[in-house]
Amino acid sequence: MEENSKQIDNEEEEEEYVLLDLEAVSKQVQIPPNAPYVLSGLDTLNPVLVIGDNLKLIGTYEETIGTCLAFSEEGGGPVVHEEETGPSDQNLFKGTCIVDSNQTSAKQVQPIASFQTILKFRLASEVDDTQDPS
Repeated sequence: MEENSKQIDNEEEEEEYVLLDLEAVSKQVQIPPNAPYVLSGLDTLNPVLVIGDNLKLIGTYEETIGTCLAFSEEGGGPVVHEEETGPSDQNLFKGTCIVDSNQTSAKQVQPIASFQTILKFRLASEVDDTQDPS
């Protein structure tokens, strides 16, 4: 019996990531950056997201087709090219680097999570309107 409890303790919990999709709502209302929010009911069919004091959103889960990936983008410095020299100016420019001011800086992209569920939100008033039979 002790062996069974040890096996359960050693099993790692599987993390599940969910993408919060606010696209439909962002077309209707302005959501300020860094606004305080409360996300509740993630274990229900319709989680609730309250942003600020007066914006209430109702969510519905949708499964993705395949796996979606989320990436983190890290800014890099400018792109640097090694100077290519011909035989006559080989000694003058040897080891010289040129920064191309017309080219955008290089960025490193790293995958940070994969998810198979999207949580799409709508305004709570829209959800109430669709459920009201009158």
